[in-house]
Parts: sequence; structure tokens; C-alpha cells
Amino acid sequence: MTDGKPEILVVGGGIGGLTLALALHARGLPSRIYEAAEEFKPLGVGINMLPHAVGVLAGLGLEHQLMAHGVEAREFSFFNRHGQFIFSEPCGRFAGYGDRHFSIHRGDLHEVLYDAVTERLGQDAVHMGHRCTGIGQNDAGVTLKFDNAPPRSGAVAIGADGFHSAVRRQFYPDEGMQFGGINMWRGVTRRAPFLSCASVTRVGTVGNGKMTIYPIRQFDDGTQLVNWVVEQRRDEFGPNDWATPGRVQDFIGPHADWNFNWLDIPEMIGDAEYIFEYPMVDREPVDRWTFGRVTLLGDAAHPMYPRGGNGGAQAILDAETLAALLDRFDDPLAALRNYEIERLEVANRIVLTNREQPPDYIIETVEALTRGEPFDRIEDVIDPAELAAISNRYKEIAGYGLAADKL
Repeated sequence: MTDGKPEILVVGGGIGGLTLALALHARGLPSRIYEAAEEFKPLGVGINMLPHAVGVLAGLGLEHQLMAHGVEAREFSFFNRHGQFIFSEPCGRFAGYGDRHFSIHRGDLHEVLYDAVTERLGQDAVHMGHRCTGIGQNDAGVTLKFDNAPPRSGAVAIGADGFHSAVRRQFYPDEGMQFGGINMWRGVTRRAPFLSCASVTRVGTVGNGKMTIYPIRQFDDGTQLVNWVVEQRRDEFGPNDWATPGRVQDFIGPHADWNFNWLDIPEMIGDAEYIFEYPMVDREPVDRWTFGRVTLLGDAAHPMYPRGGNGGAQAILDAETLAALLDRFDDPLAALRNYEIERLEVANRIVLTNREQPPDYIIETVEALTRGEPFDRIEDVIDPAELAAISNRYKEIAGYGLAADKL
């Protein structure tokens, strides 16, 4: 209990769990986070923060910190595997949104959120080394059980413990991962800026080697930390652990001659500070997140392919929605039920869209029309308005269409 109010227990101290704690605190609702890791480490690579998610973080007073760590993206750019320009469109405020689009190192974003939680809620708001093994509940509340710590009780429990969620496993013990037949290698390289210095750039298709490239940190000497992702088809996959080291020789083949007049990609890959390997996996959407006094959030609720910046964004939107409902309803069970009603179908659609028609479907479309051959003018291949329509369809499904931003 805090100030007479029963605590909301959050399992998992990732992006979703930390954002939820801040959103609850902003409404005067007490919470406490229980994280399995003994300490937070700055693992991972880049993440794109879409305007609707940035709007939530800005509302929590974090925009200045994001500006200090990340790069405000200016546009999305698309190229074929020959390095030929296909399509570009502005993003964030440059497209007319009310909020920015940030590209940022995942570790930096996590640090911003964690520092805000400990500053506002206190150092004891996050309990490290608490690995949840199950949740019990009755009419009075919930109890978290841990493998190495005493149980903790509260009003409701939120499973925000990621792809390998122990909370989700309690309710879906027999489900497996869905491998999309695609493997990823992700790295960061410090180098001179390319294109506009703030472009989220996609090159090629999965069938012939695809890359996503964007800057995530700006240095005083004018260089940037550039995040890059390779996607290639594979029949087998290894552990889905963000910390699994990757090897250049396992994926460089299709990209070995990608030395374009706007970026030397083999050089960028060769100069990487580190490389991680990760399979393209998700889980089948489920039709229920809420079980009495327990609900799921973020990757625990809707694990999706890491495409289009939607994993982190949807977790942030989950957190804001849930916090607002817990504030609105006197009955927390009603809040959890309504959270599921508002968010489940929306998030499940994104899971399925990220499998079949992610943002780089623009390049897939051109690749099919040209049969992979170079072209003279993109206008002779397809009307750019059709490419813009593809992009807009994805934005609408993901919930950040420009019309929605104006509401």
C-alpha cells in the first residue's frame, strides 16, 4: 500500500514496464517494478520511436532527454539492391505530425526511462533480481511469486516481461515461437553521416538481402553512430536472444558489392563496433490478455517482428492506455478488461501486418515489377502515388496515420 492506495505490480523493467510506471505515477497511482535481471546492461542496438509513441513520452516530460541522446529523423528513404532511389517521404514533424520521430539506441532509451522512474518514484521503485515464477490471485488482490525472493502482493499485476514472458506462459503454457524464415544481423558503426544525416533508409528485399540503416547518436566531431539491420532468408535459426554475437562472414555475401555513391555498405559493416544475430520470430496472436487481476503488456502481449519501429511503440501505447484506464475506473478489473478491448485487436493486426506487408513492401513491389533489374526512372515503373499509398496503409494499421495525429 502507498498513501492508502494498493500498489500495481509490474513484472518486467523494459520499455513497456518503465513507461507504465511513469504513466501511473503521473496520475497519482502507485506501482512497483520487479525485474528478473540482476542489473540493467546497455544491450541492443537502434530503435525507431514513432510520433504517436514519442507523444506519450513527451507528455511524460522526456522529450528533452530523447533529444539529448537520439537523432530526430527527417525522412524514410527506399532504394533497390542496386542502390537506385525508389521513394522518399518526410517523417515526424517534417511530415506535419505534432510530435517528432526519434531514432535512438535502445540502451539510451531505456536509460532515459529508468532514470526518470528512479528519480520520480524513488530508488526502491525497481526491484532487480526478482524472477517471477507465477501469480496467484483472489478477490482481494494478486501475489507475485519469485524463485529467489519473498512474494509480493498488490491490487493487480501487469506482465510486461517481454518475449519470454513468465506471466504469459502461466496462461499459455504450450505455445511456441513462429519463425518467419528470416534471420537478422544487427550492428552499429561510428562513421560520417550519409544522405540527409537523419534518414531511416531501407535497401533491397529479403529474397536478395535487405538492410535498414539509420543514425541513432550524434557526436560532437560530426560523426554518428549508425544502426544497421540485415535480413536474409534462412531455413534454420538460433536463440532469439538480443545478445547473441553475429559474424560478418555469415551474411555479407549478398551485400559485398553494395558500394553505392551515397554509402559504402561493406565498409560500414566491416567497421561495426559489434554485431548481434537474431531470428525473425513472433508468436501467434491470442484472443485474450486479461485474466482477472492480471493482464499482459508489450512483447508479453503481442510479440511481433522487429519491423517498422512498432515493438517499442506499441508497448508505450499499451502503457499509456492502461494507466489512463486504471485512473478512470474505480474497479481495477474493469480497467484491465477495457484495456484489452481497446488494445488487443489493434496490436494483433500489426503483428500480422509486420509478417506480410511491413514498410519495405514498397521495395518488394518495385522488385516484382522490375524483376530485380535496374531501371531508368522510377516513374516508368510505378506511379510514386501508389508507393505513398502503400506507406500510408501501414501507418494507418500501426496507428500513426497523419489524420489520426490531428485528432
